[in-house]
Amino acid sequence: MTDAGGASEGAADLIRVGVIEDHPLYRDAVARVLTEAPDIELGAVADSVARFAVQEQPAGSVVVLDLKLRGVQDAAAVLEVGHMGHKVLVVSAHAEQPEVLGAMQAGAKGFLSKDVDGDELLRAIRTIAQDNAYVSPTLAGMIIQDSEDRHAGPKIVLSEREKQVLRLVAAGERDVDVAEILNISVRTVRSYLDRIRDKTGERRRAGFVRVAIREGLLR
Repeated sequence: MTDAGGASEGAADLIRVGVIEDHPLYRDAVARVLTEAPDIELGAVADSVARFAVQEQPAGSVVVLDLKLRGVQDAAAVLEVGHMGHKVLVVSAHAEQPEVLGAMQAGAKGFLSKDVDGDELLRAIRTIAQDNAYVSPTLAGMIIQDSEDRHAGPKIVLSEREKQVLRLVAAGERDVDVAEILNISVRTVRSYLDRIRDKTGERRRAGFVRVAIREGLLR
């Protein structure tokens, strides 16, 4: 009885970790590193957010997430996994400023580039499991600089309709879906998107997600 109780207590202390990565070799390598760590319990492993979701990983897990996935990706993927109740650690080959800032603004608890070794991956996971953030010094510099730049720049002023369009587009809706939801034409939707581009300086949808998050339009 004592041994069973001790085993149960030890299992409760393990850090539950899921993995969403679409590159088979890298996914297997990460899973192996996690399996060999004595304090980690490997959970759901999937190649997309959708396939991860159906495996019902317990909320509160740390999820190692790639950004460039099939289906939902980039900041939208971070948002969706976060809404499942998980702590997101992005590990991506794309570690330029737009990707880092978009992921962190979407709620990621940490960001690593894919050239990290297993020890740093585990260190980041353990840090995030304790509700702390983990970002390498180089990437942290990007975040600090962005914060300084945003506070120095003019505030973006969007109309209520522009906010509605931006919110829907950032949530992944297509132009035709936005038109149907708002009961306007697709041409009108695209006109609003042109205005949003002019006001924000963002040209791609990934940029719209970052703006929507920064403006508090996505919850």
